[in-house]
Amino acid sequence: MFVSESRSEQVAAVAAISDPQRRALFDFVCRSENAVSREDAAKAVGVPRSTAAFHLDRLEEEGMLETEFRRLSGRSGPGAGRPSKLYRRAAREISISFPARRYELAGDLLAAAVEESDRSGKPVREALTKVAVETGRKIGEQSGKIETALEACGYEPRNDANGTITLTNCPFHQLAQSHAEIICHANCAFLEGVATGVGEDPKRVRFISPAGGCCAEISSTRGD
Repeated sequence: MFVSESRSEQVAAVAAISDPQRRALFDFVCRSENAVSREDAAKAVGVPRSTAAFHLDRLEEEGMLETEFRRLSGRSGPGAGRPSKLYRRAAREISISFPARRYELAGDLLAAAVEESDRSGKPVREALTKVAVETGRKIGEQSGKIETALEACGYEPRNDANGTITLTNCPFHQLAQSHAEIICHANCAFLEGVATGVGEDPKRVRFISPAGGCCAEISSTRGD
């Protein structure tokens, strides 16, 4: 199911290709059919081998490239030389936006709901509720604290003086604009699951009329 990278990890990965030489090396590796050596990358971009090695290793550290070691001569045994370090694009996907959006989470929920509906015969909306609650619960259990889970999912939670958690950002903004009924329904079910996963009362989640933020908030525990 959905796994979220921290915003700092995403920003660091994007920053890794902001340098012009590093971006040129990254683009060359991505265009290559096979994994490339430091020598080939340096020659293609027109930089010294040591410079190429530095930038390629930085891209590997940030998870943008993957590596393997292989002898390019085709020979083996004594005298065949040391294996070369080769680079290829990593399978990792990076998507960053300001403010945070989690359309991959929405897509995951909707696809899982269709599968659940096909398997169980339940109406899609009922299946979506079930999937959203279960997914939220798992994320809540992993996070341990409701604010941590909400931050990881892009809600930008803010506690007011009364203890109510206002969600100042909608992670599904564009979808909610065009499909408000279904997306907001799934969102509230997901948040109820998050609350359950961290040991909070899911009834704290309540629907509100959003004023630029999320359609839900987490009410105070003070009996309001």
